[in-house]
Amino acid sequence: MTPEPTISRPEQEPRQVHMMASAEELRYPAASLVLLAGLPGAGKSTLLARLYGLDGGETEPAVAGGVHVVDSRQSRNWWARFLGPVPSRFRTPLVHATHVLRIGRAVLRGHPVVAHTRGTWPHILYGFAWLARRRGGAMHLILLDIPPQTARAGQYSRGRVVTAATFARHCRRWRVLVGLARAGGLPSAASVTVLDRDAADRLCAIRFDAVPVHGDDDS
Repeated sequence: MTPEPTISRPEQEPRQVHMMASAEELRYPAASLVLLAGLPGAGKSTLLARLYGLDGGETEPAVAGGVHVVDSRQSRNWWARFLGPVPSRFRTPLVHATHVLRIGRAVLRGHPVVAHTRGTWPHILYGFAWLARRRGGAMHLILLDIPPQTARAGQYSRGRVVTAATFARHCRRWRVLVGLARAGGLPSAASVTVLDRDAADRLCAIRFDAVPVHGDDDS
């Protein structure tokens, strides 16, 4: 049985799904893949930056305390050097494919990984869960359950706004994903933690037990 994440609260939450109103720290077994999912503009990159000291200008996955942090912004920055004014409809698939490959590479190398994902494509989640199990670990989800209007405002504040049709599709898929999570119906994930905005703001750390030490070639 896959160990449950340890949450810094005195009482124990039910198995599999954790609806967190307050959590200062989330703990996971070593070599786990932790996916931070949410609507575009929900604050995933902002949370990763705060927890791991990212400055937003990275072009490669960052390493903090032995944890590999993979944000899609890193792939976007890497491609920006080559694509210039290429329309987003051509740029976005390249960025997404690069981001997915980077997550997969980190997992296959046995690293503990925290990664940003939209979370609205179930086949991607199943693929990552399979990779994590192959390396003897497990995939865990943290869902930032932010109201769509708040996520939309976040898109405008960061200066990257998806079209209304695209955002509507994400919202529909997100409602299904959160509904399944709350019902305990996400077998691909070893655990699911649902955070609202206030809980996400209070989260201080995502930690892994017995983080392995790797050589410089894996950094």
